[in-house]
Amino acid sequence: MRIELQKVHYRYPGAETPVFEGLDLALHPGITLAKGFSGCGKSTLLRLVAGLLKPLRGKITTSSPHRVGSPRYLRDEIGFVFQQLNLLPLASVARNVRLAVEMAGGDPDETAKLLGLLGLSRYAKQKPSRLSGGQQQRASIARALAKKPGILLLDEPTSGLDDLNTCVISRVVRETLPPDSICLIATHDKRLDPIADEILDFNTFLPVEEHLKTLA
Repeated sequence: MRIELQKVHYRYPGAETPVFEGLDLALHPGITLAKGFSGCGKSTLLRLVAGLLKPLRGKITTSSPHRVGSPRYLRDEIGFVFQQLNLLPLASVARNVRLAVEMAGGDPDETAKLLGLLGLSRYAKQKPSRLSGGQQQRASIARALAKKPGILLLDEPTSGLDDLNTCVISRVVRETLPPDSICLIATHDKRLDPIADEILDFNTFLPVEEHLKTLA
């Protein structure tokens, strides 16, 4: 998989300040961390790559045969874990994962395998509301990985989690990511640094809000 952003401009509707102005970026197979202060554009980058947002100018190209943002692109190429997790509340943990596999035409056996790797086998029949925050996060990651996506996008996947949950998530992402896939992680978490093949410092893309320096 290959992803390239060329002269990408993006500003949220109604906002005066753009998030990106002429961003050039190439993403390669492996794990890339997008790091930086809050509001610097990490989550926006993930949504642009997924095609959930469209650049005002510039273009985003990939080696996928499907157009960025198209239903086939989202279904076949993208595994996305939002900060809100978005698990189906009325489906069991196993059903949440299995639905993702079925939609992508994958191997149903991946469901049980990933639930086992992420320590969720005993909770397979539980609804998401019965799980802890860490368990829900692991279930969301299992669902995203089960598709064997060409592009895995994780938005703050370890935020608020303890070291054990973080260690399990890090190991499974590192070990189960398909060889030619790109994993882009928006994070503040230094504990993820050891699994990164590349780290993007978004503090170099946008200026620090000067008034915050006096409050730090």
